[in-house]
Amino acid sequence: MIKMIKIGVIGAGKWGQNHVRTFSELECDLVGIADPMPNTSVLAKKYGIIHEVNYKDLIPKVDAVSIATPTDTHYEIVKDCLSSGKHVLVEKPITMDSNEAEELVNMAAERNLILAVGHLFRFNSAVLKLKDEMKNIGDIDYITTRYIHSTNPPRADSGTIFNFAIHLFDVLDYILEVRPKKIFCKKTCHISPEREDCALISVDYGNFIASIEVSWLHPLKKRDMWVIGSKQKIYSDLLEQTMTKYFIEVFQKEVINSGKSNIDITKNEPLKEELRHFIECVEQDKIPLNSGIIGFEIIKLCEAALMSAKTGKEVVL
Repeated sequence: MIKMIKIGVIGAGKWGQNHVRTFSELECDLVGIADPMPNTSVLAKKYGIIHEVNYKDLIPKVDAVSIATPTDTHYEIVKDCLSSGKHVLVEKPITMDSNEAEELVNMAAERNLILAVGHLFRFNSAVLKLKDEMKNIGDIDYITTRYIHSTNPPRADSGTIFNFAIHLFDVLDYILEVRPKKIFCKKTCHISPEREDCALISVDYGNFIASIEVSWLHPLKKRDMWVIGSKQKIYSDLLEQTMTKYFIEVFQKEVINSGKSNIDITKNEPLKEELRHFIECVEQDKIPLNSGIIGFEIIKLCEAALMSAKTGKEVVL
């Protein structure tokens, strides 16, 4: 009989509860959850697991943890877990500071521990299909992408760049073969002077550009992307996990329009695939698709966007 890894969840907010539910459906030994909120005991009882008020009391009882706490707590909690020899999956962003993120990446490497970051869209069926379709579109002319909504109250631990744009930076990093060269950003802070509530970001890849729109003021809830290629144009709805391909080529004196087609995508539950992948990486000592190094690199892009917005100048990467 194969011994299942013992997993604990730190943080019992909405997303932490999703982690608990999902781990309970996977091949692992879900030991418990840690959170100081008293009602966490009700959640623990529901799943037949232990509840610890202090996460440090949960650490010795598990082999690995998933951390779904406020962003400003990530650094300390991840560091404590790695120091105790535990494998870690931490929700994005890994930290709010690239120097801290790099320190955690190095800690994990020195201890031969798995450090993964919750870049959920790497496990989204629409993103996986989009990555596969990139080889058919010809040269990339430009990309536009949005992560917008006003359905939830704004977060208090980060603005839209570290909360929303981080997802889109990561999707672009995953589907493209090149890294950005320059970033220019404009942001607004209508709701709170401390955190931006919307931002428009231009990402220069040298031969093409990508534009990112993020907002928690927009009436629509959208996570979508247009990839405009010389041979094909693709629209992907990352929320609904749908995709349409347009066979249009534009030349100086003519436009060749050969119609469009909807691409078949088998919808999945990205969180379940992400947590299953984490378990597999721990069991088989594999490098995660959403490794700490990737989380570190994406944070640097967010920092560059914020620096550009602050200075009003393009940031060279």
